[in-house]
Amino acid sequence: MPGEKPQVTAPITAPVSADDATLERAVADAEVHPLLQTLAHITGEDGLLPEHLRQTPEGVLADQGGLDGERLEEARRLARDALKRFRDGGGVVTAPPPDRTRLREIMRFAVGDAADDDDLLPVLTSELALDGDPDAPTWRAEGEQTRFTVAIVGAGMSGLMAAYRLDQAGVPYVIIEKNDDVGGTWLENGYPGCRVDVTNHFYSYSFARLEDWPQYFSTRDVLLGYFRAFADEHGLRENVRFSTEVLSATFSDADGTWSLRVRGPDGAEDTVTANAVISAVGQLNRPRWPDIDGISDFTGPYFHSAEWDHDVSLAGKRVVVIGTGASAYQFIPEIADEAAEVTVFQRTPPWLVPTANYHDDVAEGLQWLLRHLPHFARWYRFWQFVRSAEGLIGMVRVDPDWEPKDVSVSAENEMLRQMLAAAMEAQVADPELAAKVVPRYPPAAKRMLRDNGVWLATLQRDDVHLATEPIQKVVDTGVITRDGTRYEADVIIYGTGFQASRFLTPMKVVGSGGVDLHEHWDGDARAYLGITVPGFPNFFCVYGPNTNIVVNGSIIFFSECAVHYIQECLKLLFDRGARTLECRRDVHDAFNAKVDADNLGMSWGAADVPTWYKNDRGRVSQNWPYSLAEYWHRTHGPDPADFTFT
Repeated sequence: MPGEKPQVTAPITAPVSADDATLERAVADAEVHPLLQTLAHITGEDGLLPEHLRQTPEGVLADQGGLDGERLEEARRLARDALKRFRDGGGVVTAPPPDRTRLREIMRFAVGDAADDDDLLPVLTSELALDGDPDAPTWRAEGEQTRFTVAIVGAGMSGLMAAYRLDQAGVPYVIIEKNDDVGGTWLENGYPGCRVDVTNHFYSYSFARLEDWPQYFSTRDVLLGYFRAFADEHGLRENVRFSTEVLSATFSDADGTWSLRVRGPDGAEDTVTANAVISAVGQLNRPRWPDIDGISDFTGPYFHSAEWDHDVSLAGKRVVVIGTGASAYQFIPEIADEAAEVTVFQRTPPWLVPTANYHDDVAEGLQWLLRHLPHFARWYRFWQFVRSAEGLIGMVRVDPDWEPKDVSVSAENEMLRQMLAAAMEAQVADPELAAKVVPRYPPAAKRMLRDNGVWLATLQRDDVHLATEPIQKVVDTGVITRDGTRYEADVIIYGTGFQASRFLTPMKVVGSGGVDLHEHWDGDARAYLGITVPGFPNFFCVYGPNTNIVVNGSIIFFSECAVHYIQECLKLLFDRGARTLECRRDVHDAFNAKVDADNLGMSWGAADVPTWYKNDRGRVSQNWPYSLAEYWHRTHGPDPADFTFT
């Protein structure tokens, strides 16, 4: 069935005993930096991390960390020889665990002088997780604390993670999930070609790594299988109320509890009472239909990509697709092979980031290392973290003196624009098509997409047509554009994204004093660290306002940070013997003022281009304008002074 996969990989215990050919293949397929870091770790040998082979800041975006030619061959030779010596010495780790000084030395090979930054080192050490699970709760509920219950709304990636951490801490919980299975967005989005756009060795729980991902960027079915297996392995399903929707959550000032009105699979309503609520409903789960006249006038099948109708055959059909965002970008190349003709309506073209291995299987030699070389999976994940922790963030900050700002926002952003434009233009023979597909706005102002050549090749097929004239209306047999052109269709598919800015919709949330959260937000959602809101005690969000990332990191990293913060907030409550905690309004307001100001200093805040990063008021309500390390530090230990307690 879709989503099936092996169990999370067990720790490596068997000695390395492979022949020379296997080891040489492994080195040839490996990223040499994490391989040399691993070998320095497990052998204790000096000389495996020469300074002239370090990754440079410029190499973060390049294959092999920027090494090529003689330097790449030197690095591979070092790795081959060390790997063979390790095997010949018994193939088991005998070196002592690296101390703080040695760990800095090994990390420096990938991050340079950043390893000497005392603020960054704990983030790097936590992500490497040599000790297993550094964010696991160091406390456990006792006595009356075990009667404190938490209601988690949603059994997707974040909800399962929250449940796992609460289970570790001995805090009772229930998950309320509107679907009939776990997985969240990876359960709901079943369109053809659906896959992740963050490498899976980073897009996975740090405490539940899977070494044998079949591809670098896994498909929806593999990801769904990972989350299903996680729920099964840790017994989380028994605490999930499936096919049950939360209609409202209301706080009682009298007793400090939350009452959740829910509707079960039989349509009957009842109430769940909890001491705290964690909203893990995500942002990309409610389809957004475009404001186009006549959508319901179309007499053929039509549907949104987030609610793909697999009963509709596209074979031999004229298909119209409206939208060229992330989902459409993935499914259009898939359906082009089935349909007789595809017409794609584009409002704004996406920037494409060259990623040659976007659809590739993980190389055989790399798979061998992940499965057989002790600690390599940790250092490989660390390598992915390093390459994405800052990512392109320095290239998307606004230079106030840079002009003009309509196509780029700084010299670095202009360099990025030229690089991306050249890569796209090299794939398109027709200058007229090139003018349509190469964006004329700053990179990162909208979501950028992975590019392995498939998208632009699809648009150049004889049976695929790109239309850029705005749509006037949908009619019974197709679409009419403003210039009067009529496009006949047998099927219309809307790839128009999600209602990302409508946080927590359609759930009604009523806090202290009877304040309705949606009325309080008035279409402009805000939260402290994206997690807590003044006036709503013991109510927490994961993947809340301003916690989306654009050019750096993985949302799983952010969710892990948020869940850690929540678990430590509960510890604060228990330590103080308090009933509730609530974020102070001045702390919340100061935080949001700074985030708003700093988002204006990023490409996505400065550019005037349609994007789901901004809400209907034009404010960037989605994105985090700082580094991953900044969020890690802000969420690894709540400051009691930020809260009021009762």
